[in-house]
Amino acid sequence: VQLQAFGGGLVQAGGSLRLSCAASGRIFSDLSMGWFRQAPGKEREFVATGSWDGSSTYYADSVKGRLTFSRDNAKNTVYLQMNSLKPEDTAVYYCAADVRPLNPPVMRIPQSYDYWGQGTLVTVSS
Repeated sequence: VQLQAFGGGLVQAGGSLRLSCAASGRIFSDLSMGWFRQAPGKEREFVATGSWDGSSTYYADSVKGRLTFSRDNAKNTVYLQMNSLKPEDTAVYYCAADVRPLNPPVMRIPQSYDYWGQGTLVTVSS
């Protein structure tokens, strides 16, 4: 599975960005997908994930209500809509995939995923 994430950039606090992650190499609807982020000096942390069709979504408490996970299986792409951004959202954002049908609690754990995108940097200025 190959993953390519893009859409990061510099935005002022309160602004919005939409990250995209395109996958190839496997049937996309079979993939468990998640978004994670890693700030300087910190460990990689869970951000958002969802079911295979996007009908159920799960978020870290710190982003709930501001970030939205979605996926378009026809386009082999998963998205992270980021609104009301805060300086503490500054990080490299990674999309992750696994070929197994993961359960929601497991989808929050970085080690559950075998495939990772290259990351895209989001910088939120105050």
